[in-house]
Amino acid sequence: MEAKSDKLATLDIVLGGLMRRYKERVPDVGTILNAMVNTGMINHADEIENDHIAFRTMGVPQLGVQSFEKIFLHYGYEKRDHYFFEGKKLDAWWYSPPRESDPRIFVSELRVGDLSEEAQRIIRSYTDEVTSDPADSLDLDNGLEVDAFLHKPLWRTPTVSDYQALLKESEYAAWVIYNRYYLNHFTISVHNLPEGYNTVADFNTFLEKNGIRLNTSGGKIKVSPDGGLLQSSTVAEMINAEFAGGEKLSISGSYVEFAERKILPQFKNIPQQELHRRHRRDGFEAGNADKIFESTYTTQTGK
Repeated sequence: MEAKSDKLATLDIVLGGLMRRYKERVPDVGTILNAMVNTGMINHADEIENDHIAFRTMGVPQLGVQSFEKIFLHYGYEKRDHYFFEGKKLDAWWYSPPRESDPRIFVSELRVGDLSEEAQRIIRSYTDEVTSDPADSLDLDNGLEVDAFLHKPLWRTPTVSDYQALLKESEYAAWVIYNRYYLNHFTISVHNLPEGYNTVADFNTFLEKNGIRLNTSGGKIKVSPDGGLLQSSTVAEMINAEFAGGEKLSISGSYVEFAERKILPQFKNIPQQELHRRHRRDGFEAGNADKIFESTYTTQTGK
């Protein structure tokens, strides 16, 4: 039991570090949380249920999902369904958390071998600097060490020309070559919010009243075919990024996502105060995720 509680304490350090830096990098997070407090929706940001957090990786032998997942499997996450995004050339998996209070994790990976030879050459010129799986040399029981790893560059800072060449072929590749393992987004569960804000439709209205721009790919609300999972997201803010040689370029940062999970039919009669995460639709939806990815794409950020 002691070992399990130690792992969960370490997980708290890792998740805390991820969220702290993410808030620093994504000003929309503070804007949204402050507006939620100011309207009386919540008293404190800690009251929000974090539905899931997402990461992007490069599918090369020493990195990718097989490396990244070692960290969270160690803390008790369990690997679930696989998703394939043909148009974007991605594989992805989601992981269920050890506690209902922890976010699910969604990790995607670029199928580097499916890109043009030139794009592969550019990517490998960076990722080849990582000669062995970095997760294997981490002390996974040291939360501060893992936290530092998740925020440190694994390869040299890219050049503007390499970034722009990748951007033309795969916006996902360009994002990862610059941002590495940075947390791509976190997700507010809106179904647990007070009446008037507890659907994605109502929450979107609140967001837009507060000047937040929403991703319109596939409509502002993305709905799973079974109607059980509704999602929306902000458009990633542009950040003034510094590239190799001190060159600057405005590029896409990260975004915030919102999820509404409907109560499963067999639990419809459970009183509101007794509802838990396990009573609602779980998992993800490839069609929704496909559009949410575009929150960092120029079709959205360039509007």
